[in-house]
Amino acid sequence: MHKTTLEQWTLLQKVVELGSFAKAAEETHRSQSSVSYNLALLQERLGVALLVQEGRRAVLTPAGELLLNQVKPLLKAFDWVETRAATLRNGMRTRLDLVVDSIFPRARLFAILRQFQQRYPQTQVRLTEVLETASSELPVHAQADVMILTRRQDMTGRGEWLMNIDFVAVAHRDHPLCAAERVSEAMLAGWPLIRIAESDNRQSPVAQESWTFSTIDAAVEAVLYQVGYGWLPKERIQPLLDSGVLKTLPLSHGTRRATPLHLIVKKDLAPLDEQVEMLLQLFKE
Repeated sequence: MHKTTLEQWTLLQKVVELGSFAKAAEETHRSQSSVSYNLALLQERLGVALLVQEGRRAVLTPAGELLLNQVKPLLKAFDWVETRAATLRNGMRTRLDLVVDSIFPRARLFAILRQFQQRYPQTQVRLTEVLETASSELPVHAQADVMILTRRQDMTGRGEWLMNIDFVAVAHRDHPLCAAERVSEAMLAGWPLIRIAESDNRQSPVAQESWTFSTIDAAVEAVLYQVGYGWLPKERIQPLLDSGVLKTLPLSHGTRRATPLHLIVKKDLAPLDEQVEMLLQLFKE
């Protein structure tokens, strides 16, 4: 058996935070004598002085500061366990499965997830990023509660338009295509088109040489190394455009294409629970 208890360490932390036994007693709904007794017992069992009186305030000794700092993670973990138990008891969701197309802006995605975590710290989000292809029969789709995909109607849920993602035709600044004042279809045909997976719904079919990459990052790297030119998500490559490393090609038929993303909710989630409602709200803001 342990010589000390979490309760005793919690009282010590309260006394230090509030500066007095009386305030700690009031905060924890105890008598002052109960707080004093527990802390005296704690120090007796450890054989170490943890507190010293400085004027009207109770402060930690060097040994007390060292030991309390080591115990604080345990107290925090125990608080988490009790809060998690309350969540389970109240029937609150403990996990939410989210599938997001990898073209969704990363900065916006993680800002949303941070806000959600602050509101529901006991709900774990399992995020799966997908590069959507012509095939929609992915296992993650069937398991997901919420999806951000290019298709409005997914076989596993119902959706609504959320936003458009702009794709721009770009090449490395040293690529020969960037030297032209106007780039025609005939000029493009002389260089490989860097394609992202088989996302035919994003890029118009072309009768020219194309190199296919399974991730956006790999496609960006291929363009940076001048393997060819590519239609890439503008938000993902904005720093490279701002620095001038990548250049937008002056195409004669337009330099921008918009791909819609849709917010899709699992069909059998009816009515929607509080956490799902909040996540949908955050995405729509």
